[in-house]
Order: sequence, then structure tokens, then C-alpha cells
Amino acid sequence: MDPKTRKLGGSLKVPFVQDLTKENPSSVPTRYIRPDNDQYPTISNGGSFHQIPVVDMQNLFSSAEEVSDLELQKLHSACKEWGFFQRINHGVSSSLVEKLKSEVQDFFNLPMAEKSKYGQEPGDVEGYGQAFVKSEEQKLDWADMLYMITQPEDLRKPHLFPKLPLPLRESLHEYSIELKSLASKILNLIAKALGMKHEEIEVLFEEGLQSMRLTYYPPCPQPELVTGLCHHSDPVGLTILLQINDVQGLQIKENEAWVPVLPLPNAFIVNVGDILEIITNGAYKSVEHRAIVNSQKERLSIGTFTFPKLNGDLGPVPSLITPENPAKFSKVLMVDYLKRLYSRELDGKSYIDTMRI
Repeated sequence: MDPKTRKLGGSLKVPFVQDLTKENPSSVPTRYIRPDNDQYPTISNGGSFHQIPVVDMQNLFSSAEEVSDLELQKLHSACKEWGFFQRINHGVSSSLVEKLKSEVQDFFNLPMAEKSKYGQEPGDVEGYGQAFVKSEEQKLDWADMLYMITQPEDLRKPHLFPKLPLPLRESLHEYSIELKSLASKILNLIAKALGMKHEEIEVLFEEGLQSMRLTYYPPCPQPELVTGLCHHSDPVGLTILLQINDVQGLQIKENEAWVPVLPLPNAFIVNVGDILEIITNGAYKSVEHRAIVNSQKERLSIGTFTFPKLNGDLGPVPSLITPENPAKFSKVLMVDYLKRLYSRELDGKSYIDTMRI
């Protein structure tokens, strides 16, 4: 099969939420109302006790060994205790990031007829729409998204990335290269923090997959009834999130409560995915999170996801398995992992739970 036409799974077509808000701006259709939204309390004090850790990239590569060692311990603790951290001094061009923010906003401001040219094709999860929609009864998210594979370049679908309007296409291409390099640095540091063999991470991710999700969360007349993105853990290796505008919405689950994440200026929000939990044999844990929406303003973000290579195996790495700490997850082909993933709804940590021994 031509890699450019490979389809790992599909999602049912659903209405574009931007269209719904124009048709009837004062009410929420039943299919978007989630009765379980208040299952856990939301911590809203914004105090530093509930802020996710901040990791400084400059300190990690400091020539002063005590500085880099201390920062590496902060990274290790963040991945182990929180599964989330904010990355500052990350080295990605700030002018590129600001340019990209503006161009993504412009893309979502295009007429729907233009955006629908990138609509999902039958049986394919890539394209403009929603992911993981498996039935006509399923509750939907209050969001529109453009999802596509961005690296390696030969896996980009000809009707998606190569057809994006300029200059967005060029900026996203440059950004995908920068984020591939950043993800590689983070993964190598994680391997160092855990005492893994360097080649174990290299073999898994060197020719790995990168995908991006550009998401638009429209304002909602009754935001307490819906979610922008339902609660889930990311079924990926690593997620790097860029907040496009100043509207907050990301919340992570900690101690049976939702903790809002307040993005720092010029920072990326990074989180451990299910695949990294599997690879580290549970040393690092993926954490459930969700996106809420605003009654007055739209929210926009770009999530960049790093996966291992398609033609490899996925399972705990040998260096982290001992008689005292046996394998906690079964081994599976990476391509089979993805096919099974895209055949399901997104629901908490239910997918990774199927792989536990």
C-alpha cells in the first residue's frame, strides 16, 4: 500500500460546530450535552500549589553539572508525579511561533466552504472534522479540528498538508521540523532520567511518526453543559501543546479533581502519553485531561504528537524490566496499536488499560 494512502482508521462525519453556532447561537444541541460534566470538582484558586511543574531547557543543557542534574530531577519528578510540565527556554524560534499563531487564526477564519476542502475522507481519521466518532448516538465535543500526519514528509496525505494555504503551509512545515527536534531532546532526557539505554529510545522514535491537531473551540452559549475535548489520556508517546490565544481551557485530573493549566508566556505544555507509560513500564504515567470552552471567546491550540515508528514493536523497554519489576504491559506491533486505537471512542484511559498484563 502506498504510504500516502494508508488509512489507520476512520471517524463518522459530524456537523461543524462553527456552523452550529451561526445557525442557532443561543442553545446547545442535545448531542453535545454531557450529563457527567460535574463528576469531579474543579480547583479554581489558581494557587502555585496546583500549578504544573516548569522545566527550563537551558538549565538542562547547562555546562554546570549541578544545575543540569537538578533540572533533570525536576523533569523526572514532573513526568512521574504529574505527567505534565511546562517547557520554557525551549529553543524554538519565537518569531516562527508568533507567525504560526496568526496564520492558524486566519485559517479558522476562512469560510467554511474553504475549510471543508480538507474534510475527512470515508474511513480516514485525518482531515477536518472530529476524531474517534464511532456511532450516531455518541456525545460530541464542542470543537472543530484539522488533524494530519506531518512527519515523515512522505506520509503526508497529498490532499491535506501540501494543499494548505500559504504561508500557513510553510510555517507548519518549519514548525514540524523544530518540534521533531524538541521532542527528540525531551525523549533523550527522559531516557537519561530513567537510566534507560540511549539506543532503546533511538530505535523506537528515530523514524517515528509526528501528527498535529489544529483545534478551534467556538464560544458556547452554555459552556457548563459541554466539553471542548472529552476527558482522556493521550494515546501517543509525547504531546507538545501550543496555546494560540489567551483563552484558557486545558484541565488535568489530579486527586479526583480538575486542575486548570495556566499557560506561561513563550512556553509549551508537554505531557506523557500512553505509549510513554507503556515504554517506561509504568514509571511515568499518562494523565487524564480535558478541554472546557468559554461563553464569550473562542480558544485555539496546536497539539503536536510524537509516536514511535510504524513498523516497530511497542512494549516496555528491556532495561526497565527486572525480576522485581516485571513487564506490566503486553507487546504489540505499533501499526496494530494505532488501528485498534482508531477503532474506539476516546474514553479516559480505557485503551491503555486493555494492554495491561
